[in-house]
Formats: sequence, C-alpha cells, structure tokens
Amino acid sequence: MKSTEIVGFKRANLGKKEARELRLQAMVPCVLYGGAEQVHFAAPMYLFRELLFTPNVYKVTLNIEGEIHYGILQDVQYHPVSDIILHADFLAVDDEKEIKIEVPVRFTGTAVGVTKGGKLVQKLRKIKVVGLAKNIPDFVDVPVGDLDLGKSVKVGQLKVEGFKIVNNASLPIAGVEIPRALRGTLK
Repeated sequence: MKSTEIVGFKRANLGKKEARELRLQAMVPCVLYGGAEQVHFAAPMYLFRELLFTPNVYKVTLNIEGEIHYGILQDVQYHPVSDIILHADFLAVDDEKEIKIEVPVRFTGTAVGVTKGGKLVQKLRKIKVVGLAKNIPDFVDVPVGDLDLGKSVKVGQLKVEGFKIVNNASLPIAGVEIPRALRGTLK
C-alpha cells in the first residue's frame, strides 16, 4: 500500500456555516473515525489530488496540528455541479486490526484469445479485500494468459495470501469477447 501525507488543522466549530466558510478558503472539512475518538479537521484541497485522481490505494499519514494519525480515505462527497470536494472521511488504520478496502486489479500476461483476434474486456476494476493494512497490496494481480476466445476469469480463481477477497466467487473479472467476424467460423 502506497503512502502519502496530509497536513490538517483541528476544527473548533462544526456545522454547515463553518464548513461552507472552510470550502471558500479552499479547505476540505474532514473526519477521522475508527480510533479511540473522532477527530474533526480541515485540510487544503490541493493535497487531495494524489489521493483522488489515481486508482491506487494509499495509507495516509494525517498530521493534524502535530498529532500523527494513520488512515485510509473511506469516502469523499463532491458538489453535484462544480465537483468541488465537500467532505472527506478517513478510517483510522491500526496495524493489529483488519480493514476492508477496494484494491485495483492488474492483468498479467497476454490472453491467448486476444492473439486469435478477440478483445479482452474488463468487468471489474476493483476487488474488495479484508486484511491487515500491512498485508494489503497495491494491486491484485489477475493472470489472463490462459484465457481463450469466449472464456473469462472469475474472482474465485484468484490465489491470494495474507488477505481475503470478499467479492462473490462467481463474479467475472475479465473475459475475451469473440469478434463478430469470427463468430460464424468458430464451433
């Protein structure tokens, strides 16, 4: 799991009016929960760029007025028109406690069906996993080298260590579609 840092400031006043004023100053109202107590803070919007515009999963070091906390970005709320970040929720990470998070998939190998003229179609972009934060990888590798025309790889076929996959085992991750030009010739 990659890591990044966000520097924030504790919020004295909680409420809509104060949150609106923070957003006008290009700050994001945030909350860190899951620890001993909830921590309400605000952080500059530009610090969220690395977290939001990437498929990667980050362990975030939250420096809130000198207090260091570790967490993962759990939820972000956006303005429906302007796409400005309205609020961010962080889940506290404890090395001894399991967390549930979505991890992006990465394909390894070249599918046999693709070399025959098929098209690899991705059905799932992320897979839900449960495990200790130190065991959760940046990507879940999905081998597609053996996929032939019309075949797919399912969640249940993945072999992982150190964490558990929570998705339904029969859910397809990717498949090789048969092109229209080859459909009549294959039997």
